[in-house]
Amino acid sequence: MEIKALILDDKAISRALIRISHEIIENNNGVDNICLVGIKTRGVPLANRIAENIENFEGQKINVGCLDITFFRDDLEDITQKASIDTSEINFNIVGKDIILVDDVLFTGRTVRAGIDAIISLGRPKSIQFATLIDRGHRELPIRPDYVGKNLPTSRSELVKVQLLEIDDKDEVILINK
Repeated sequence: MEIKALILDDKAISRALIRISHEIIENNNGVDNICLVGIKTRGVPLANRIAENIENFEGQKINVGCLDITFFRDDLEDITQKASIDTSEINFNIVGKDIILVDDVLFTGRTVRAGIDAIISLGRPKSIQFATLIDRGHRELPIRPDYVGKNLPTSRSELVKVQLLEIDDKDEVILINK
């Protein structure tokens, strides 16, 4: 695999997350009813960063949860295996809340669909919105993000790799030829 291009460096990731944070505040008329839920793995630190931005802008702490969608994926066959590995951490009531799901890359839409199913299994939120750092196209489901850091048209032979300080010891998004 060869690196084709650096798409976002650390400063560009920060700017994208700041913009997404402002858009969330504006589109929800403030932050009184919102909760952020990061999809494991890289959606979690992104959700935490957005929550930190929102707290800095609005002076209000936002609930942030961690969602493991393994149980809800459509590409795993053994339901007993799936049920034993759920590591979600959502320690707040989602009923009646505006939930913002956060993930690093939107591709086919299957991960987001699984995330929506996982959220609904916990209760009925007022709404579910979706924020992604990168939208690379190639949807297989009728899913669209509400908040996008960067639209990046790709070919199926390319891979978008998001690396985050909290997990990978650096912040960058790169495009790789498979």
